[in-house]
Amino acid sequence: MTVFGLVLAGGEGRRMGGTDKALIRLGGQTLAARLAGRLGPQVAALAIAANGDPARLAGLGLPVLADPPPGGQGPLAGILAGLDWAADGGADWLATVAVDTPFAPLDMVDRLWMADAPLALAESGGRLHPTAGLWPVALRDPLRTALSGGLRRPALFAADHGAARVHFDGVPDPFFNINTPADLATARAILAGA
Repeated sequence: MTVFGLVLAGGEGRRMGGTDKALIRLGGQTLAARLAGRLGPQVAALAIAANGDPARLAGLGLPVLADPPPGGQGPLAGILAGLDWAADGGADWLATVAVDTPFAPLDMVDRLWMADAPLALAESGGRLHPTAGLWPVALRDPLRTALSGGLRRPALFAADHGAARVHFDGVPDPFFNINTPADLATARAILAGA
């Protein structure tokens, strides 16, 4: 089975003052580059899902996938763009991770794969992380239908399609997520202490 990867970077960064999270610097690199470095070695091909001008991410050397029309439909739309891209490339599965999770596990794909489920999502610290998952390409048409029907929540779609929850432990939380300037300061402190 072939697994492609997708870094989800389509959010608007409202709690970060509208800052493009993909371009925030942490540990000497952008979050987009950091996540590409963490997910890339785990998959056969990698892309980034981001709206707006793709030129801002050209330095990554990755395909930049925009949400399918009409856009503005949240992470499920980015996942659909990734599933379409993966299908066009002959992949069977798509691994996804959010750009604002700088400590995403280097073995995430293998661990999600071991769930041996129709699809698998990560959880840590008692929380489900529906943007960190392993999605079968075969779900792209049901996902397209769900989006056209108004569904926006990845966890609901995943639950309706037999998602397994795969627990990840670690310090820091492997899915610690940068939503605010305070979170960014915490991530920088974690890296400085490493």
